Order: sequence, then structure tokens, then C-alpha cells
Amino acid sequence: MKRIINISLILFLFTFLISCNNMKNPDLSKNPLLNKFNTPYQVPPFNKIKNKHYEPAISEAMRIQLAEIDKIINNKEKPTFENTIEALNYSGELLHKVSMVFFNMSSSLTNDSIQEIEKNISPKFAKHNDDILLNEKLFSRIQHVYEHKNTLELSPEQNMLLESIYKDFSRKGAKLSKTEKEELRKINEEIASLQVNFSQNILKETNNYKLVIINEEDLAGLPESVIAAAAEKAGEKGKWVFTVDKPSMIPFLQFSEKRDLREKIFNAYINRGDNNNEFDNKNNVEKIVNLRIKRAHLLGYNSHAEFVLDDRIAKKPENVYNLLDQIMEPALKLAKKEAEKLQELIKKEGENFKLMPWDWWYYAEKVRAEKYDLDEEMLRPYFKLENVRDGAFKVATNLWAITFNKRNDIPVYHEDVQVFEVLDSDGSHLGILYMDFFPRPNKRAGAWMSVFRKQYRIKEKSYAPVVTTNFNFSKPTADLPALLSYEEVETLYHEFGHALHGLLSDCNYINLSGTEVKRDFVELPSQIMENWANEPEVLKIYAKHYKTGEVIPDELIKKIQKSKKFNQGFISVEYLSACYLDMDWHTLKKSEDIDVNVFENQSLKKARLIPEIVVRYRSTYFAHIFDYDYSAGYYSYIWAEVLDADAFNSFKQNGLFNKETAKSFRDNILSKGGTEDPMELYIRFKGKEPSVEPLLKNRGLI
Repeated sequence: MKRIINISLILFLFTFLISCNNMKNPDLSKNPLLNKFNTPYQVPPFNKIKNKHYEPAISEAMRIQLAEIDKIINNKEKPTFENTIEALNYSGELLHKVSMVFFNMSSSLTNDSIQEIEKNISPKFAKHNDDILLNEKLFSRIQHVYEHKNTLELSPEQNMLLESIYKDFSRKGAKLSKTEKEELRKINEEIASLQVNFSQNILKETNNYKLVIINEEDLAGLPESVIAAAAEKAGEKGKWVFTVDKPSMIPFLQFSEKRDLREKIFNAYINRGDNNNEFDNKNNVEKIVNLRIKRAHLLGYNSHAEFVLDDRIAKKPENVYNLLDQIMEPALKLAKKEAEKLQELIKKEGENFKLMPWDWWYYAEKVRAEKYDLDEEMLRPYFKLENVRDGAFKVATNLWAITFNKRNDIPVYHEDVQVFEVLDSDGSHLGILYMDFFPRPNKRAGAWMSVFRKQYRIKEKSYAPVVTTNFNFSKPTADLPALLSYEEVETLYHEFGHALHGLLSDCNYINLSGTEVKRDFVELPSQIMENWANEPEVLKIYAKHYKTGEVIPDELIKKIQKSKKFNQGFISVEYLSACYLDMDWHTLKKSEDIDVNVFENQSLKKARLIPEIVVRYRSTYFAHIFDYDYSAGYYSYIWAEVLDADAFNSFKQNGLFNKETAKSFRDNILSKGGTEDPMELYIRFKGKEPSVEPLLKNRGLI
């Protein structure tokens, strides 16, 4: 007893001394990340946060969470759901707050300092997570509660929290021996560092390339809006600059008559991370793949894919391959027919070259203009960014009576960022939505949704979500507002769907709220929103000519509807080949020396990818699987499309804005987060399991 008292006294003194030291340390006592955010709705005080604040704040937040874990472990009472499972869920609240600010800035507003911090802290985060997940005493308490769960009267949400925590610890090494745990720690830290290197290399490769045009003849075929944007990017009279950011590159590939320049910019895009320079990612890919295999073996799985899918709806790699095969076969048939038509057009124009990947966009645009009397530039004037954004808001208002009020009193991290307060149907505060629309050299490519704070409750105190959506749309120029392509319209609706998943969350536990669902379920709320974007009734809400305010004419809407299945062979095959590549990398069963390009070519040959199409993401810039959390999971988008096509049929049958259907979707999908089994939630909404047939019909594959 005396020894226990002495240890407790030492721990108390140690904590007290650290606390005193922190009070003396101005970097901590005055660190805005560690103090209460005195801002509207406690959003991050971006006007006060400096780069120097991140690393000390993260270290301090980690220390505090480990102290919270120690308190759970040293609790003398027998383990209960409240003093162990709930307490673990509540731990790390400060670390969540601090880290979400940092990692969002590392994606949206990075610089040399932030990139250096990211390199420093990524292995520390891996170590910190392992210090918790591999803690024997903590797992012993979790296991005790889990083994007695049948004696507890838990709600479905409480039961899911217990199940997810127990499974998370079990799957990530809690049952390993001491030696195996040390090996796992090293693997996790090394993977974390490699992923940062991979991500930073892509950004640098993307920023390093510029196609500079000084001869006006080389602009042949390009629309005025595209030329104006390139001139503004150059910032110098008589010069035009195009980059491999998609808002710049895609219009160039669609309209440039200069085949050699199309080839040049296309190859610059697809060879990112594969230029044998200081930013080359082949070594990073090989190391990540082999380390994931070693980790899977340590954890009792044959491959990384088996490890990942064990906690997904798909369950097994063969189930994923079966889904891909069902769609790839008809998609390939259609893609080959599309390629034949493009080749015929090339011949018709008096050319005799073979169709190549950098030709596809250009000739496909010509076919669309010829077959449907429709091209991208006919649509852009009707897709002014602000109108598209407000149209998405109106869809949400019509579905759930929620409203979006612009706020100019909330701090932002960049002048381009817009902020909206979201109110529920009764006028109560639901959350805050940031929207960051335009590309920057210090912002990663693509589009994504994230949070600065999830929705959750702690002992009846509610925390509203603070959500952010990020895009890379073309900026307005001196003469033109930001006008979107139709694909960009769908992208806005997609990320807005993710945002709604976060904003309409109604959960108790931070570990289960919002988008904290199985990876192959998370894309359902985002992809179903894309369906509203092209409905005639919705197009008339937001598609208005930026000059005249004229609502998009019925004739143009009909052309959009008729062309919905256009180029779907290309789109499907380009995407599916990336799914196969992801699965092939992660079904490898033994570590070995790998020639990344040889492996990739073999995978794509096995997937039967035709030479006229390049896989959507080559390995060296496939950030979804080598940086973000989509490894052995890129198929999630097509699985979610199975779900969303099936689910949207309910709205089509009952009415686009049918209140009962919308309420059921909110109650059973959007508000539930990961609190229940996703397929049970889906069946509760739909009344039956999903069918793949609506997806095949939507894509014109059957």
C-alpha cells in the first residue's frame, strides 16, 4: 500500500511540475491552439495562429491525452463501459482540435515551415497512436468490458462504440507480443514518414510544371475564357501559362488544336512522381507496399487488402474483384466502341495517326458537339460558381428545410474562403461550413471535405460540427466570373454531400460521428447528391446565364440529359483500372523488390486496359492509396455508386423533394454516422439490399 501511495505522489508531483512549467512557457500559455477559441462558435482563430504554434500545441495535446489514458488505466474501480470505453472516447479532445487545424492547413495552405512540421510530427503521431493501441493495461480493461457486454444494457450506439474500439485495438496489435509490438511501432512510424514524402513530392511535381506559350498561334482552338485564365496566370503580356492542375489542363486537352502540346501537358501530368528526380515516388511506393505487407503478416493477415477489408462491407478481396469484373466487362466493350468512333473521326478529318490518350479528350469533345450539339463552352456560361453553390444549398433546403447564411465575422485562413452558418428547420444552429474554391500553389490538387471539429456530445454538452469543403476550380478573371464545367458542378455537389454527412450528424461519440463510417459506405451521401445536379427541376434553380440571368433553356437541358451516358466507357474504364491497380498492389502476399512501373503495367494488362486510355491514377501520384485512407478501398466509389443509384430511385419514384423520403435518408443515413451497421441502416432506408442494375443503366453499360 505504501509503495502505491508513493507512486501516486510521484505522479502527482510530476504532473504538477509539468503544469507549472507550461504556465511559465509563453509558447504554451499564450498558444492560441491550446486556449479556448474566443471566436463565433469556437471556430479556429486563424488570425492568431502562427506556424510556430503547431508543434508545441500538438506535443502538449498528446501529453494531455496520455495523461487521460493513464487516469483510465489507474482507475481502481473495475472496468465499466463508462469509466473505460466512454472515457477513452472522450480522451484526446484537445488533440483532435489542434491536429484538425494543422492537417487541414497542411492540405489547403502549406509552406516550407508546415511541410517540415508535418515531416516531424507524422512519425510522432504514429508513435502516439501506438502508445495507446498497444497499451496492455488499457486493452485489458477494454477486453474486460467487451467480455461482459451481454450483461450490460447498452444502446445500439454504445454497443457499436464498444465493438469498434475492441476491434480496432485487436486488429492493430493489442494482442501481439512485446517484440512484435516494437516491430509494429517501427513499421507504422516509417509508413507515416513515407506517406508525407509521397504527398509533398506530388505537390512539388505539380507546381514545377508549366506549359508556357509565347506564340499566339499555339492557342488555336482554345475558348476565350481558357485563354484569359492562362494570360492571367502568366501575368505578362504576350505570354500564356497552362499547368497540370485540372481546371487548366482539361480544357487545354479538350480544345487545343496543337496535338504536340496536348501530348506535352498530358505526359507531364501522368509522369508526376516518375521523373527519376528528387521528387520521384517509385521508391516511396515500393517501401510503403512492402511495409504494409509486413504489418499485415504481423497482425495475422495474408495481405494488406485482407487486413483492410476485414473491417469493410466487402469483407474479402475476391468480393471486390467480383464487383469490378461485373462492371469492367461491359465498360470495356463500350470504351472500345468509343475508341473506334474517335478513330473514324480522325480519319474523316484526313489524318492517319493512331488515337492516343492525349487525343481522347479532344476528339470526344468533337463527337459530343456533333452527336448532341453540345460542348463544354455552351454550358459554362450557365454554371457561375455562386449560382451552383446556391443551387446546392437550395436542394438541401428543399429536402430538409435547413438554411445557409453567409458569415463575414468568422475568421478565415485565406481571403478566397467563404463561411456559412447552417441552421436547422427550427432555426437552431447546426454547424459551420467553410468553402475553399480555388487552386493555389500551396494547396493540394483535387477536391475533398474535412472538418475542423466533428459533431459530438460530452456528458450532455453538445459540440456542433465545423466542416470544410475544398475545390480547385478556375478563378474568376478580370472579365469573367468563375464559370464551372459540368464535371466541376458534379464535384461541388459531391463534396457538399460529404459536408451534409458531417453537418447533419446526430451522434454522442466523436469516434462514430459524421463521416466516421466504413470506407465503402462513406461515399454514399456524397455521390447521391450528384444526382440532383442534373435533374431538370434542379437545373432551373441554379443554371442561369452569368450575363443575362436567363434560366437554362429546355433545349439545352434535353441535350444534357441525352448526353449523360456519353463517354461512359472511357470514364468507367479509366476509373476501374485504378481500382484494379489498388487491389493488385495490396493483395501482394510477400515483401520483395518491386519495379513499380513493371508491376503497374502488368496490373493494367491484366485489367485489360486499352492503350488509348491511361489509368486514372498512376502509382506514383495515386494519393488516395499511398497517402490517404483509401488503400485497398478505391473501389469504394463504384460500390457507393451502386448504393446511390439504387437509393436515388426512391427519390425519383416518390418525388425529388419528397419530405418522407428525405427524412428517412437523414434519419437512417446522414445523422447516424457509424453508430450502427451500414447495411442495416441502408436497408432501413430502402427496405431491401441494393442492386447493381441501376448503376449499369445509369452508365449506359446495359
